[in-house]
Amino acid sequence: MKKKTIILGGIALVTVAVVAGLALRSRGEKPLEVQTAQASNNEVVQKVTATGKVQPKTQVKISADVSARIIRLGVADGQRIEKGQFLVELDREAYLAAVESAQANVRSVEANARLVRESMLQAEREFNRAKEIVQRKLDSQSRLDAAEAAYKVEVARYESALGDVARAKAALKQSQDSLSKTSIYAPMAGVVTELRREQGEIAIGSQFQEDVIMVISDLAEMEVQLDVDENDIVSVAIGDLAVVEVDALLGQELSGSVYEISNSAKMSEAQTTNQKTEFEVKVAINEKRPELRPGMTASADIVTETRESTLSVPIQCVTVRTLEQLKSGKGGEEAAAGFQADKDGFVQVVFVLDDGKAVARQVETGIQSDSLIEIHSGLSDGETVISGSYKAISRDLVHGAQVKVNNEPEKREQA
Repeated sequence: MKKKTIILGGIALVTVAVVAGLALRSRGEKPLEVQTAQASNNEVVQKVTATGKVQPKTQVKISADVSARIIRLGVADGQRIEKGQFLVELDREAYLAAVESAQANVRSVEANARLVRESMLQAEREFNRAKEIVQRKLDSQSRLDAAEAAYKVEVARYESALGDVARAKAALKQSQDSLSKTSIYAPMAGVVTELRREQGEIAIGSQFQEDVIMVISDLAEMEVQLDVDENDIVSVAIGDLAVVEVDALLGQELSGSVYEISNSAKMSEAQTTNQKTEFEVKVAINEKRPELRPGMTASADIVTETRESTLSVPIQCVTVRTLEQLKSGKGGEEAAAGFQADKDGFVQVVFVLDDGKAVARQVETGIQSDSLIEIHSGLSDGETVISGSYKAISRDLVHGAQVKVNNEPEKREQA
């Protein structure tokens, strides 16, 4: 009896083990739960997103062309000014003295030139008389040669004197020009957006280095200067429309268009961990908004291409697999023969739902928006594609895998 009980107990344990093994096996082959979407014709809008600063389209940095102390400022920061309005007066005493000295020098060299001219004319008369005397054979040829040489010397002296007069007048003109630059006037109408110097400070003069006294901006026309990544710049073109959002104007979108693209890259500082190569793109804001101020932070979505109606799927549907991964599924060896890997060994695929199975389909893609990607080949309108989960699409799904569709959000959350 005891032996029979032991045998029955052993049989029971074996049965439990077999049932448990079957249960575990069936659990391991449980179909992956996925979500699906339809391939269909939609509008796909490709955008490039970048950030930058709001700036006036036209702004002028006012610098002094001569070095002197600022003795009067005619404007204040934030003041609106008109073209030709007085801005800055510099100390002009030294430049006035230079003009007076140059004027005196001109008078001196002109007087000297008149004296030399008279000497030249006298030498010319002597030369002419010597020619007559020699022609009559009343004197020797040597006298004529001496008169001619003296005349030529006086001609050269007069030409030199005229050169001195020209140089003196040029120096006077330069001194007068420097004197005129001690008063600075507005080259355009606008607003003083920066005032960097105060009365009593020294204006160095831009002939040595940039020494900005103030900045005048035309706030009627504003732009956004964007830093666009080198990988995106090839998609951007003059005339592309843009939607601009300024941080200071919450919830408001401004329309704009690209009107200038830099040909040279803006390199970030070397030896930094975040070294990037970017290009400056200027977007003109089409709306006049008095709230905009230079330096405000902004971002823009530049529309680089639009397909009004093209076959597309949700962007997360497209993934990549290697040929080895495609062969690992059911029927993968046969199916993989139809796939063509790129130079890096990857195949771009979409998993299509076919009789409860995920079938890998190689696709050729086009432009993409934030949510959709264009399909050039590999799918047909109306086909059901697997759109989730991200884990399933990116890693778990294999060609021919059994799947279970669950498109109900509540059930997916509970799962």
